[in-house]
Amino acid sequence: MLFLFEVSIAIINIMKHRNRLEIVSEILQTASGNRAIQAKIMHRAYLSYPQLKEYLSLLKENGLIEYEEGERIYRITAKGLRFLQIYNELNDVVVMTNNITIK
Repeated sequence: MLFLFEVSIAIINIMKHRNRLEIVSEILQTASGNRAIQAKIMHRAYLSYPQLKEYLSLLKENGLIEYEEGERIYRITAKGLRFLQIYNELNDVVVMTNNITIK
């Protein structure tokens, strides 16, 4: 039981420090896999349903994600893949610069 409490605290701490770009990245990452339905995206990105709807709308308006009504799934677009690639590259640079120590 203590382990579950520690995991819950760790998740809460992660979620406190996320910005919009991190959340968008998590949604796009999920949509780049197979069968990205709303519930799957919502759970993987740790979002409430109203938050999910807001982000999906934003991503669709900007052409980063598309919705296939017949299958009721979300797929990442070429523009979304490019965004994800640039985001990951910039994130790598930030992590690298955070590891540099001044002597």
